[in-house]
Amino acid sequence: MEVPHLDPSLPHLADVIPAVLTAMGASGFTGGPVDAPIELPGPVAGACVLLVDGLGAELLDAHADDAPVLTGLRGRTLQVGFPSTTAAGLAAVGTGVRSGEHGMVGYSFRVPDAFPGTGVINALRWRPHPWGEDLRERVPPEQIQPLPTTFERAAAAGIAVSVVSGAEFAHSGLTRAVLRGARYRGVHAIGELAAGVVDVIAGRGFCYGYHSELDLVGHLHGPGSLPWRMQLRQVDRLVESVVEALPPGGLLAVVADHGMVTVDSATTVDIDASLPLLAGVQAVGGEARARHVYVTDGAVGDVLAAWRETLADTAWVLSRDEAVAAGWFGDRVRDDVRPRIGDVVAAARDRAAMVRRDTEPLESSLIGHHGSLTSAEQNIPLLLALG
Repeated sequence: MEVPHLDPSLPHLADVIPAVLTAMGASGFTGGPVDAPIELPGPVAGACVLLVDGLGAELLDAHADDAPVLTGLRGRTLQVGFPSTTAAGLAAVGTGVRSGEHGMVGYSFRVPDAFPGTGVINALRWRPHPWGEDLRERVPPEQIQPLPTTFERAAAAGIAVSVVSGAEFAHSGLTRAVLRGARYRGVHAIGELAAGVVDVIAGRGFCYGYHSELDLVGHLHGPGSLPWRMQLRQVDRLVESVVEALPPGGLLAVVADHGMVTVDSATTVDIDASLPLLAGVQAVGGEARARHVYVTDGAVGDVLAAWRETLADTAWVLSRDEAVAAGWFGDRVRDDVRPRIGDVVAAARDRAAMVRRDTEPLESSLIGHHGSLTSAEQNIPLLLALG
């Protein structure tokens, strides 16, 4: 089986904020225009990294007519690493490292033995997956992701740091895990988001901004659908509004956490309805295009063989050690992160999906998905504007 690898020629999403902070004069960050592959215009007096959830590079390039401003700012292509999903992408932004170090290895994953009885946690909801009580007190996000964030480090370097994002995310487990250390400016609408970003840059500070709706529309209607294109036009206007208000030395860097594909029902497999995929399995994490499979003691070989045979045309199926050796989770995987990775890891090929219609009925009904290693999911644009 040919094993896919990340493209070593492409910078990583994790490199963006360190590069921006270095351009602003902060010390102690790896990255920046001198020793990292991301080159930024300058000098930079105030900056925002705006993440548009789901804005894949291939999608933007295919729909350039709907986004003339974004297209005009189009620069380098970056990659997001594995899994190509929001929890891992936001953690890469918030920590400056890959998933093997920050530990947010999926949409859902098994938590350490230090929290017995928790099992698989949903990283976006911070609840047991697929449902259960709020875990923020019993499983503190700061312990699941203990590394200092880029925001904590920037604040320590004397930079005024803000997060401008949905008010509903202000105290979420994921925010506490990967975005802590910044002043949180909760917003309710796209105009508030633009105004908050402009205000921070004008004050010569740094902010991370987040827009979620393009991803939502892509999941519901499919990337490239008419509703998705109409939403892309709204994102284009958002960015145009910020660019028009940039002061001299103000930098806007627009990125994404992943791209997206429309899955093919002909190559969709229902794990819950497949006895070969359930034999010897304790729990399944991840999502439809990136699965973590946790197995019973002594069953790794049998489960690996069964998943490879059943999904021969659907997914790349590796053992944990093989996935780590292939660099899927970055060059370094912390010892305490390794058990969060499935004993078996499956990444969907082409437009296939590995759904769970009984266990995950809502997620299984979606049209657009992401998480795997295809270029449509991995590649994101870096869009730069300097006042």
